[in-house]
Amino acid sequence: MTNETLILIGGFYNFAFAIFHLLFWRIFNWDKDLKRMNFTNANILQILNLSLTFVFIIFAFLSILYTQELISTQLGNSILRLISFFWFFRALQQIYFFGLKNKISVLFFMLFLIGSGIYIYPVL
Repeated sequence: MTNETLILIGGFYNFAFAIFHLLFWRIFNWDKDLKRMNFTNANILQILNLSLTFVFIIFAFLSILYTQELISTQLGNSILRLISFFWFFRALQQIYFFGLKNKISVLFFMLFLIGSGIYIYPVL
């Protein structure tokens, strides 16, 4: 698999996570559950989720439209390293906040490590 193909896969990977995060209201019944939180915390949670969704869209956009620049420039390599670190840090957060006690948590941990690997491999 070429580095270009891997980065394109990364773009679709990030786009999938953007869609997943947009479904949080439905998946996690936020229309009901957020009403139990105070106004500020409920809105902070939604703002952070939408902001994170936008980050995923940025990662996807860069990966799909600027694949060559990511591979061939120093700035691009730095961006690849940062995206890789983002996903690696997210994998560590999975362990800290959810543990690895159930299959879904292990699955997400592995998915986040895959995301990290997708972006670090081209710069190794």
